[in-house]
Amino acid sequence: MLTKENLHKYQLACVEHIIDHPYCGVFLEMGLGKTVSTLTAVDLLMNDYCEINSVLVVAPKRVAETVWQEEASKWEHLKGLTFSKIIGSEAKRIEAIKRKADVYIISRDNVAWLCALFGGGKLPFEMVIADELSSFKSYKSLRFKALRAGRPFFKRFVGLTGTPAPNGLIDLWPQIYLMDRGERLGKTITSYRNNFFHPGQANGNVVYSYRLNEGSEKTIRDKIGDICISMKTEDYLSMPMLTNNYIPLQMPADLKKQYLDFEKEKVLEILNPEVKQGEENKPVEISVLNAAALSNKLLQFANGAVYDENKTAHVIHDIKIEALKEIVEDSNGQPVLVAWTYQSDRDRLMEALRTYKPRELKTAKDINDWNAGKIQLMLAHPASAGHGLNLQAGGNMIVWFGQTWSLELYQQFNARIYRQGQTKPVIINHLILQGTHDEDVIHALKLKALNQNGLMNSIKAKLEKYKKFING
Repeated sequence: MLTKENLHKYQLACVEHIIDHPYCGVFLEMGLGKTVSTLTAVDLLMNDYCEINSVLVVAPKRVAETVWQEEASKWEHLKGLTFSKIIGSEAKRIEAIKRKADVYIISRDNVAWLCALFGGGKLPFEMVIADELSSFKSYKSLRFKALRAGRPFFKRFVGLTGTPAPNGLIDLWPQIYLMDRGERLGKTITSYRNNFFHPGQANGNVVYSYRLNEGSEKTIRDKIGDICISMKTEDYLSMPMLTNNYIPLQMPADLKKQYLDFEKEKVLEILNPEVKQGEENKPVEISVLNAAALSNKLLQFANGAVYDENKTAHVIHDIKIEALKEIVEDSNGQPVLVAWTYQSDRDRLMEALRTYKPRELKTAKDINDWNAGKIQLMLAHPASAGHGLNLQAGGNMIVWFGQTWSLELYQQFNARIYRQGQTKPVIINHLILQGTHDEDVIHALKLKALNQNGLMNSIKAKLEKYKKFING
């Protein structure tokens, strides 16, 4: 069992930061040990300083189920902490609340329910920990509104994340508000935008994106620097080698023509209502919703199956599946973790690779079996396996079957394997169908522009490409 002496100096610095700042953020990159650092601070505040008696951890569902209590069990100095998981049916959740414990853990999807249960926010917990604080980046979300209402009643609040602003600093306001109630970045999202940003992508009065004013990034970082501690993995850990493989896959000529026709058709479906005769040179404004829908269709084609308007998937090719088969076969029995995007991908993979007894990551047993080396091929969606899960003991190879525009999901998913405790070189494979939208995503990835702006710029380029075909 590990002891407090096994904590790194930077982790002890995080412990001190949490103790010294009742409302704070701990922005540690993946693998630096946010959980043990925070639990150590909790233990000190509870048992040495006698400042708090109960703690609520709000976390992604699988993290709530498998990470916090299990992490405490690995450390000698944390073995005295007791836990109650507020998960399961409503009756089980209520029973868990009534159970006496030091640390209560709830899924972020149920935090609004919990606040409503206690009259809108006056929770019976003195300290609240938001694990993966970036999931509170939407000021419109129920989870943010619930914690915002309860915030005046918390004696302490800690926000934990490795990616506080995955889509840019515009996402930061709700997260900092939960710490300081608007003291540093403004009391409202409107004041935050007006003070630090100007409109970027817009259509009439509807603004789709914002751009930082000159000098605002430094100003924002200076304003929050006293309550937020930030560390990067490479500065503190000696990590094994990481290799990114970008695997180009060629289409036969007939499939390439089919893709280009498909791309043209889908782009023109968006362009035709927008461009009138004689306006071909006028800039086209496209909504984020339309851009995302078009991007999804093109990425579905690249993966091999496209959904129709009735949500029925139509298989077009198996190029990526065949490539994945080769990777699994060449791994010689070593475990492979596959990131899938669409349900049709998952279904096709489960069938095509059934020889390898693939398992979809769903439960704590799946996690334990993977880490025990019992699963050769595991499929997981980045959104459900992207935060907090420790999978580094089970393997060192990832395959991105489909590509994603979310830098946060991309980084977090990779960090399930490339994190502290990984002893082998990590290989991350990206299956890229040449000549398709896959290449746009990978180009943005290499520029670290996997976000809404990157998506919009990619789609805009396609609009310009096909405008000449409008009206015949």
